[in-house]
Amino acid sequence: MKKKVTHLLACLIPGVMVSIFPAPDGLSVEAWIFFGIFASVVIGLILEPIPPALIGFIGIVIAVILKVGPVGSGSAKITPAAAINWGLSGFSNSTVWLIFAAFIIGAGYRNTGLGKRIALFLVKKMGKSTIGLGYAISIADGILAPFIPSNAARSGGTLYPIISSIPPMFDSYPEKDARKIGGFLVWCSLSATCVSSSIFLTGQAPNPLALQVAKEAGVDIVSWGGWFLAFLPVSIILFIITPLMTYIVYPPEIKSSPTVVEWAKKEYDLLGDINSKEIYLIIISLFALTFWVGGGFFRINATTTALIVISLMISSQVITWDDFLSNKAAWNVLVWFSTLVTLAAGLKNVGFLEWIASWANIFIANYSAMYATITLIVIYYFIHYFFASTTAHVTALLALFITIANSIPGMDVRLVTLLMLLPMGLMGVLTPYGTGHSPVWFASGYVKGSDFWKLGAIFGVVYLLIYLLVGVPFVKYVAYEYIFN
Repeated sequence: MKKKVTHLLACLIPGVMVSIFPAPDGLSVEAWIFFGIFASVVIGLILEPIPPALIGFIGIVIAVILKVGPVGSGSAKITPAAAINWGLSGFSNSTVWLIFAAFIIGAGYRNTGLGKRIALFLVKKMGKSTIGLGYAISIADGILAPFIPSNAARSGGTLYPIISSIPPMFDSYPEKDARKIGGFLVWCSLSATCVSSSIFLTGQAPNPLALQVAKEAGVDIVSWGGWFLAFLPVSIILFIITPLMTYIVYPPEIKSSPTVVEWAKKEYDLLGDINSKEIYLIIISLFALTFWVGGGFFRINATTTALIVISLMISSQVITWDDFLSNKAAWNVLVWFSTLVTLAAGLKNVGFLEWIASWANIFIANYSAMYATITLIVIYYFIHYFFASTTAHVTALLALFITIANSIPGMDVRLVTLLMLLPMGLMGVLTPYGTGHSPVWFASGYVKGSDFWKLGAIFGVVYLLIYLLVGVPFVKYVAYEYIFN
């Protein structure tokens, strides 16, 4: 109890600082107040004195009361109605609903037993070693990544229901013995998707969005093949080391067991023949996969597909309406991520991000082109701590960073823009809210909050160092002519 009180008081520090110190030069009072609220929320998400979703909810309520966050904050034009409309805007975000849908789809795999059937099959084939399961996850995600541009749909909607069915077979649960195997599999799944999101231009939706934003800012960069080539040496290294690094940094207690495969075979046989609900779910899943892969051709949004899937699952009795209503994890993540999306958008609305960009310009204006390039990459990468989605990150900052690059003498703007964009998938590993699939794995509960932040920092730094040491020189000195000509 004392620890929770201490953590709760720590969350109030940014608010106290905002009330004591005046706003820095160039930053409005409203932006300063909003930053205090946002910082308190982030500290709260790290320390978790109360449920994370409640922390974000309280942050939104305070911002709405103070009328800071919407575009034009501080002006008399911000009415109470406008403030609350902004505060609730995250609940209409399509990515939020896609994440919510992933949890409901996961319930279908659990309820029908299909998840258990698939998981037992995986254990039969690769269960001799835990790290083998880790590589199986990476391979599956890598195969799907070029075709499913929503990492929330790919990792949260397709892989999560299967992977989350494995730990209970080893008596590993979020509330009991999570480190047996569940924590390892969850972190391996999350980080593998972050890597695959950077490997392919279509690995995550923000990648092509970023190219479009750059083009509108006057910088036309690469094609699908050019993106893949530019990241190729880094992708090979990260694909190989991610399960291994997870195995070393966050090791499972169960390394291997000669009896596991035999046990899995017996358990698989006990399931008997596949039942009608499992068949319905397979058909529905294939439908979902088809429309997620061919979303551009069919002109159906990934979230729309997910909502159709939920409707079909309920209609075919794969899950019941009560299953839908009683899924606490799904409703919790809906509230939690909706508030974070809104708060992250508020940073741009109040001008806080523009203020950061202006300061960055002052500090790096006299750098050499290479030092300026590395500085921009590092800042653009780690500033993702302030964003609840990569899409918001791209929308808010990319054009500003391109403007900064244009102002530096001798800067190859095309090169620095591409180098900033390639690791955007990797950024998602930093926080529990950094990209679409992160909240799904975080909310599973197998990796506790403090561990999630520590692992995010470790993997985030290692990924960036490998990218800077291998990827940047490769693009600049080896593949430059092919990529840009």
